[in-house]
Amino acid sequence: QNSLINTIAVGTSIKGDIQANGDFRMDGILEGNITMNGKFVLGESGHIVGNVVCQNANVLGIIDGDVSVKEMLTLYEHSKIKGNIVANKLAIEPGARFTGTCHMLDELAE
Repeated sequence: QNSLINTIAVGTSIKGDIQANGDFRMDGILEGNITMNGKFVLGESGHIVGNVVCQNANVLGIIDGDVSVKEMLTLYEHSKIKGNIVANKLAIEPGARFTGTCHMLDELAE
């Protein structure tokens, strides 16, 4: 159900891939990939070493891997992405950083 919100709290570390339905918030550490159908929020203390695939994403933490977002990706002030980005829409606050390439989806081609 899309009304469910999954949460990984500060101080939690996970090794392995995560697949989720609904929204997801991560404030812990993940060594693996995350694939989901909802909105993903990576908190300031969150760190992912792996790839992220989701519908929408708000990134405040660190991602060492590729990010693929079907709709809107928002990078907040202290966020860092070391990897390639694919998104339909992208918003970047001053102070956010990413190292890699960015490819914007053409919504008319989908």
